[in-house]
Amino acid sequence: MCSIMGYCSPDASLDTFQKGFEKTVSRGPDDSRIVDTGNGLLGFHRLAIMGLTPAGMQPFQLGKSYVVCNGEIYGFEKLKKELSDRYSFESDSDCEILLPLYQEYGTEMFSMLDAEFACIIYDGDTGEFIAARDPIGIRPLYYGYDKKGAIIFASEAKNLVGLTDRIMPFPPGHYYKSLPPDGRMETYYKGGSFHCYCDIAGTENICHDDLETVCRNIHDKLVSGVEKRLVADAKVGFLLSGGLDSSLVCAIAAKKSKEPIKTFAIGMSEDAIDLKYAKQVADYIGSDHKEIYMTPKEVLESLETVIELLGTYDITTIRASMGMYLVCKAIHQQTDIRVLLTGEISDELFGYKYTDFAPDAAAFQKEAEKRIRELHMYDVLRADRCISVNSLEARVPFGDLDFVRYVMSVDPELKLNRYGKGKYLLRHAFEKGGYLPEEILWREKAAFSDAVGHSMVDYLKEYAENTYTDEAFENLRLKYTHARPFTKESLLYREIFEKYYPGQGEMIADFWMPNREWEGCNVDDPSARVLSNYGDSGK
Repeated sequence: MCSIMGYCSPDASLDTFQKGFEKTVSRGPDDSRIVDTGNGLLGFHRLAIMGLTPAGMQPFQLGKSYVVCNGEIYGFEKLKKELSDRYSFESDSDCEILLPLYQEYGTEMFSMLDAEFACIIYDGDTGEFIAARDPIGIRPLYYGYDKKGAIIFASEAKNLVGLTDRIMPFPPGHYYKSLPPDGRMETYYKGGSFHCYCDIAGTENICHDDLETVCRNIHDKLVSGVEKRLVADAKVGFLLSGGLDSSLVCAIAAKKSKEPIKTFAIGMSEDAIDLKYAKQVADYIGSDHKEIYMTPKEVLESLETVIELLGTYDITTIRASMGMYLVCKAIHQQTDIRVLLTGEISDELFGYKYTDFAPDAAAFQKEAEKRIRELHMYDVLRADRCISVNSLEARVPFGDLDFVRYVMSVDPELKLNRYGKGKYLLRHAFEKGGYLPEEILWREKAAFSDAVGHSMVDYLKEYAENTYTDEAFENLRLKYTHARPFTKESLLYREIFEKYYPGQGEMIADFWMPNREWEGCNVDDPSARVLSNYGDSGK
């Protein structure tokens, strides 16, 4: 990961900018640089992944223009070759192609990228600022306006605390473009606009491929998505929970790698569920595997740190982040790995335990579209923050744009659980080829926050229960009108969140919960454990 920031005003204070920007140096500890464009400031903290030499340091400059980008651009070599007859390149960094692309195609370039990215461009010829974010929002970007109305962009909300009254997530699949200055200062103040260049969740045409064709395409596109994410000049590792999604990512990578891949799993010291399955997968694929244990003391002592680094009060996100944060912390401290592949986004595409309750295919599809559009505030946020705060980079094969577009276009009638097993399409797609043991391939889904050990969530709930009396809970929860806390646990998380992000609760749309409108889903806990179809998931 890297960290970027842009203060789009000639009045920007360097001291103020630096104080905000230094809060995310862990995202890019290798080098830092701030440039004054003449019309505003751009900053970059570097975590070197591609093009490890000093020549790969940003901001990149072309003429009077600059760019900072936190991203990975897949297949950039082809674009670079096409541009090389008109532009000279000094590094092996994928992001160096961005300014030449902008020079050639303007804002149309964003729809050309196969990438996980967030970037800020300063057009030195027009004086305009342009910012953009990938269609799923895998790479973070936030924005707000200062007291004069000038827009400020940053990788994380914490960069903007104190600089703006309201911090908002930059919408995925959009770009922002300011107005040309025209010599008038007021054009810097709320003079720009946002434009959608890609709605990855929207499906204009339903694909009516038959089941076997769909599964064959799912197989091929996911394999391609994993393969392209193995390319890095830094060392690559894998988070392996023992569930279907991370196990498939690891199994594909193991087949594509000449050397044994390095896998990591975490669980509670007393009742870890997933560790045995993760080891079974690791033994089967021949990975260099490491188990990490966490204790109740570590969980409770890390809670405030995790909420601060996440910038959320969502129950599901915080619970699932406890294990992820601690395993990434261990990887950072004990290894020289820089890149981690993870299994996020599969649930939103293929269904989760609660989507078994979808009343029909149209409802399933509508829910999937909603979840994909909101992912950047939940699971994707979790992966980014837990990994980046430990100076690592996250790559998400299930978020591959070609893969997501295809799965979202598949007839939702096929995606409904009519097979007696959730995610049937994904499982069937990898039934041949010896990717995983049968027991893992067809294992029931267990939520990560539960699978590290049921005791972890129980400890958190008990801690919250002992923090508030019933009367205090009822009084304190009423302070919040947006996403009002509905359990003592949710209140505890909100109170800690407000300590670090005062008044910024609207950064998160709501609690990541099952769809209460569906029969069987009107529950007060986000854990799949409370659903009637949980079955053998936690065994």
